[in-house]
Amino acid sequence: MTNNDPIRVGELRTSQLLHTFGIGALVDLPNLSVVVRGLDAWKSAHAAPLQEDRLLDAVRRKLGPQVKELRSPPWVPSTANVFDEWAKIGVPVSAFPRWLRCTKCHRLSSADSGAFDLISTPYSPDRTRYVHGCRGEGNRRPAAVPARFVMACEAGHLDDFPWVYFAHRGQVPETGEHTLKLVEQGTTGEAASVLVICEGCNDDPHQGGGRSMGEAFGPENAVNLPRCRGRHPHLAAFESCDQEPRTMVLGATNSWFPTQMRVFSLPQGDTALKDAVAGHMNTLKAMAALPKDIAEHTIRQMIFWADLDEFGFDAVWDEVQAQAVDTQSGDTAPPSEDEEVDLAGPEWEAFTRPEDVDLPDFTTKHVGRVAKNHRERLAEVVLVPRLRVVSALYGFTRVDAPEFDVVTTDDNRIAPLSAKAPEWVPCAEQRGEGIFLRFAEEPLAAWESAPAVKEREKQLIGGHERWRQARNLPPADWPGMRYVLLHSLAHCLIRELSLEAGYSASGIAEKVYARGGTDSMAGILLYTAAPDSEGTLGGLVALGTDPDRLGLLIDHALDAARLCSSDPLCAEHDPDDHARLHGAACHVCLFASETSCERNNHYLDRTLLVDTISQDLPAGLGYFR
Repeated sequence: MTNNDPIRVGELRTSQLLHTFGIGALVDLPNLSVVVRGLDAWKSAHAAPLQEDRLLDAVRRKLGPQVKELRSPPWVPSTANVFDEWAKIGVPVSAFPRWLRCTKCHRLSSADSGAFDLISTPYSPDRTRYVHGCRGEGNRRPAAVPARFVMACEAGHLDDFPWVYFAHRGQVPETGEHTLKLVEQGTTGEAASVLVICEGCNDDPHQGGGRSMGEAFGPENAVNLPRCRGRHPHLAAFESCDQEPRTMVLGATNSWFPTQMRVFSLPQGDTALKDAVAGHMNTLKAMAALPKDIAEHTIRQMIFWADLDEFGFDAVWDEVQAQAVDTQSGDTAPPSEDEEVDLAGPEWEAFTRPEDVDLPDFTTKHVGRVAKNHRERLAEVVLVPRLRVVSALYGFTRVDAPEFDVVTTDDNRIAPLSAKAPEWVPCAEQRGEGIFLRFAEEPLAAWESAPAVKEREKQLIGGHERWRQARNLPPADWPGMRYVLLHSLAHCLIRELSLEAGYSASGIAEKVYARGGTDSMAGILLYTAAPDSEGTLGGLVALGTDPDRLGLLIDHALDAARLCSSDPLCAEHDPDDHARLHGAACHVCLFASETSCERNNHYLDRTLLVDTISQDLPAGLGYFR
C-alpha cells in the first residue's frame, strides 16, 4: 500500500491483475479494501518486458503509438528478510473507500479524520488493518472496517459514498459537531435495514431517526444523491462528468470490467534457436553492430538472457547477425495507422501449416486421420500440446460490461490506466494446450447458400439489427452464418469435453476462425491455459489423439444439442421478434461461462447444427443433420 513508507498488504497472481483485480479495481483483503493504482505509480524498472509484436501493434491502435512495450507486473524474488527491498516492490494500492466504520461503537468517519490508526504487520501482511481509538473488551482497540457502500458511474468513475450529504438530506451543516454512525437493524443485512445516523442532530433510531440506505438505491437515487464528481481514485484525480452515479455495495461484481486483448504466441523460426532469438530481436538488433566481446557482456546482463542461455552465446550471436541482415534486406514497413491488425490470420496460418511444429511455446501435431462419419465435413484435427497465450490490459469499464467483440466499446466508457498517455501496458502470459478442428470449405460453402439457411439468416440478421436499434447503437457488420454455426458447435464441444478431459467447462476457452471469400477460414480452437510455467495436464490433447474417440465425443455433443429441457420455448425462439443476438440457445443448452466465450454468449443457434423439435423451421437447416 502506497504512502511515505510502503506497506505490504497481500499477494495476487499475475493473471489476477489482468482478469479480476487490475488497475482501478477494488481488492477485498481480510481487513482492508484497496484500489489498484494507475501505471504512473508502478515501478516499471522491476516489470519484465514481454515480446509479442502482434499484440503490441493491436494495443497501439487503441492507445496510440507512444506505447513502446508490454510488461509483466513488477516483481522481484523474495528473501527470508521481510525488511529487504523485495517487500517494497510490487503493485501499488491505496486504501479505498476512505470511509471506515468501527466494529464496536459503529463510528463512521474518514480515514483522514484522525479517528483511526493503521496497524501493519510485516510478517503477516494479511493482518494489516485500521483500528479505532475506543476500547473494546480486554482493553483492545477494535478493528475498523471499510464502509459498505461506494458510488460509481458508467464513465468509469468511482467515489466514496457522500455520507454527510446523504445523512443530512443534501443540507450539509457548516457549523457544529456532527458525528456519524452506521447501524444495522435486524439480521438480514439488506440496505433498507442499514441506517446512517448523525449524533449531532440528535437522531435516535428507536424514535425513527437516521436515514435508511434503501433511499440510495432505485428510482430515488437521482434525487437523493449528488452528481458524479468525476473521481478516479486509482489516479488520485478528478475530471468533469455529467453522468448520474449509482450506489454500489462494496465488492459488487459490476464495479470493474477489464478491456483487454489476447493473442497466441506464434513461431517466428523453424528451430528453437531461431524462434528464441526472433522473439527478442527488437532489442538484440541494436547489438548487432557492436564488437562481439562488448555485445556479449551487455546481452548476458539482459533479463531475457535466461531464455537464450541454453544455446550458448556463440550460436546466439551468429543467429543475431543472420536475422539482422534479413531485417535490413526485408520489407518490414509497418501497417498504416488506419489499418486494423489482423490477429486471426497469422494464427490460422500457423495452425493449418502442413508440417508439425515443436517449439517451447508452440507445438502442433497433425492427427493422421479423421473419424469416418465426420470425414465429409471435418478436414483435419491438429493437436496443440503446447501454446502460450499473452493478454494485455488497455482499460476498464464500470457498471456495464463491455460487449467484447459484439459492440465496439465507446472510448468515453473506457477508463484510462494512467493520468497521461501510457508508454507501456501490463500483460500476463499463460501456457496450456488445445485441439484445433479445421472444417472442409466446399460443403460449408454449399450449406451457406442453401435456401433454408438463407431464410434463417434473415431472422438472425433482423434480431441483430433490432438489438442494436434498441440500444441506440450504429449499424455493425453481421458476423455471418458460418460464424454462428462454428460458434454454436464450439459451445457444444466445450460442455462435452469438460466431462471427459477433467477440466471444468469454465476452464476451456474457444477461438473461432470464420471468414468467407478468398482468404476463407473455417475452424475452431478449444484450449485451456494456466499461469503456471508448466501449463496444463494434457487432458484435451489426450482426447484428440484417438480419432474415433474424438468423433464419438462430437456425436454426443450434437445429440445433446437436439433437445433442451427448455424446449419448445428455446427451440422456437425467434431472434427477430425478440430482438436478440441468438436463436435457439439458452443457459440450459448452449450458454457458456464468460471465461470461455469470446462473444459473451451472443450469435448462437443450435438449429444450425442439428434438427430440433421446432416445427416452424425449414427442413434441412442443420449442418450435421
